[in-house]
Amino acid sequence: MTRTILVTGAAGFIGFHTALRFLAQGERVVGIDNLNDYYDVRLKQSRLDLLLQDPNFTMHRVDLQDRTAIERVFSENSFDRVVHLGAQAGVRYSLINPYSYIDSNISGTMTILEGCRHHHVPHLVYASSSSVYGHNAKQPFSVEDSVDHPISLYAATKKANELMAHTYSHLYGVSTTGLRFFTVYGPWGRPDMAVFKFTDAIMADRPIDVYNGGEMKRDFTYIDDIVTAIVRVTDRIAEPASEYDPYHPDPATSSAPYRIYNIGNHQPTNLMDFIATLERALGKTAIKNMLPMQPGDVVSTYADVEALKAAVEFSPSTSIEFGIKQFVQWYREYYRV
Repeated sequence: MTRTILVTGAAGFIGFHTALRFLAQGERVVGIDNLNDYYDVRLKQSRLDLLLQDPNFTMHRVDLQDRTAIERVFSENSFDRVVHLGAQAGVRYSLINPYSYIDSNISGTMTILEGCRHHHVPHLVYASSSSVYGHNAKQPFSVEDSVDHPISLYAATKKANELMAHTYSHLYGVSTTGLRFFTVYGPWGRPDMAVFKFTDAIMADRPIDVYNGGEMKRDFTYIDDIVTAIVRVTDRIAEPASEYDPYHPDPATSSAPYRIYNIGNHQPTNLMDFIATLERALGKTAIKNMLPMQPGDVVSTYADVEALKAAVEFSPSTSIEFGIKQFVQWYREYYRV
């Protein structure tokens, strides 16, 4: 039978690709997005236009924190799954406009949790972030590690989302699974992310900002891998962990129906190597503006994905060379470069 799946942030980068995948599988998808102007609304609309070509897709342009509107969406549908990907993204922007993160990421997630609670949704899958690891130095980052030292408000709101989800899993039996994404990139990506910003600048012969003298590493994860993991996890409904020990609690599991997974390529790439790969794909050399470390940033990210692999028999593995080539091909086609 065709299932009905709610995808929040459906006009966003990950939400768009996730909705496309569900539609390709024959599911009915209901999208929520407010199409805010954090980045180019025309790009968001272009994604949405593609989704709207499928008769199994319907769209609601509302704010996540609009309790009345969100309740109406839940009341008018019977969701088999909710995939909550809508959020105010970006570490650096959280230094400028902190209230937008409270509105979208805290209040917005609250309305989704309430919708899942009152309408008995079998499984809520939601986006967390590798940013929650904050000041942690031990790598690779494991879901079994404590994440109590965030270094940006964005990271703090994502940690708060995990705590909120656990509370609803414990109090109301809502099955929740949080996914910590590691530096997602690929076609239809976000213009505020490195590969997009660098491509824009290199093509226009503008300098690119390289922080910490280029001495940074990121676990760049290709969008198709992210979506495959999301789709598989939606069918792995979180259950209470039979081995959970409250005297030695595992942060990734619980006596409640609650799970946390990393989704990363588990192959950190040096920033300068990443730039060199992009230069080769574009056939142009970047003008580099070397800058110090930025507040809220971390030097390195590296995902331990063993828990994900054990749960859904999948872990990301797309090479940075292939992923960047695919992004550049999309960029040239979309912007007619």
